Formats: sequence, structure tokens, C-alpha cells
Amino acid sequence: MPILSEAEIASLLSPYLPDAAPLILTKLAVYLELLLKWNARTNLTAIRDPEEIVRRHFGESLFAGQHLAPEANTLLDFGSGAGFPGLPIAILHPGIAVTLAESQNKKATFLREVVRTLAIPVEIWSARVETMPEGRQFHTVTLRAVDNMAVALAAATSRATNDLLLLVGAAPPVPPGFTLHPPIPIPSTQSSALVRATRDDATYD
Repeated sequence: MPILSEAEIASLLSPYLPDAAPLILTKLAVYLELLLKWNARTNLTAIRDPEEIVRRHFGESLFAGQHLAPEANTLLDFGSGAGFPGLPIAILHPGIAVTLAESQNKKATFLREVVRTLAIPVEIWSARVETMPEGRQFHTVTLRAVDNMAVALAAATSRATNDLLLLVGAAPPVPPGFTLHPPIPIPSTQSSALVRATRDDATYD
């Protein structure tokens, strides 16, 4: 028996992603099982309750995925950790080329296992973003729960051709050359918001 049924996951996700497609729910159920299994022996997330994982990690990530620019075709998840928000976004938007950057080996190994099990074409960059080839850029760069937001933003701005998408608890500093959009409150939380910043000289294909 799964820890949570797909119907239970759908109900928990309803404030964030109403009417989630069956294939998305199937993949999220597998992702949840893997996360709980791995988290029992290595610290991937401090949240242990399955329902809270679905709400806080899956729900908030999927909510962010619905606020990508329509033309977003490549995405870098900066400091992906256990895959949030990048992996749920990849599940929601299979047409977007997603790269998960995670320098901690145990977390990068977990991400590879999830991607292999779900058979989704996601790249894992298991090193610091700063070590990527200088010319590698992405339409959108996401950041959530990074250790030092100011330092991470400085590294992320050079990688984003168009947008930064931030899941934050406080208003972030405005990166030079970017304009912040009004924060979007994340459902079921009083402390977090989704903030999109668009490059002033953004290019569109």
C-alpha cells in the first residue's frame, strides 16, 4: 500500500494545482515514496510528515510551475536539494528542459535515482552553479530555500536570460538589471511568496 494514495495527494494539492492530471499524480506518488525512503537514512528534508511534504514541497513547487512565462523552454533549479521546485516543475511541464544543480553528493545521487525511476529527461548538475561553462544560460532560474539568498542571486543572475523565480519568506534584494513583479502569496501559508524578476533586456525567441 502506498503511504498516500493518488486521490489523497490530489486532495492535498488542490489549493496549489486543482485538477492535477493522473500521470502527474502517479509520478508524484513514486517521488514521495522515494523521498521518504531515502530521508529515513540521509537528511534530505527536515519535513518528515508525508502530507506536509506534499503540501510544502510538491504543492509550492507546482504552484511556482504555473507562474512560469509562457515562452520558458529551459530552467535551472539553483541549489535543488531534494528536487524542489525543479523536479515537480519538470513533471508538470515535460516540454521544458530542466537542469537541477545540487553540489551535495548525497542529494545529487538521490535526484539521479528519482529521475531514473520516473524516466524523465532531467539533467543533474552535481557541482556548484559557478563551475558551469561560462556560456550556459537558461530562460528561467529558480531559487528556493538557498543558504544565502544574496550570494545565490548574484550567481543566478548571469545564468538567467529572462526570469528569476524565487520562493521566499521575505522580499529579496532586487538583482541589478532585473525588475521585480508583485509578490504572489503561496496558498496555505502566511510566510512565503512567489516572486518573479524579469531581466530588463530580456530576449524572446
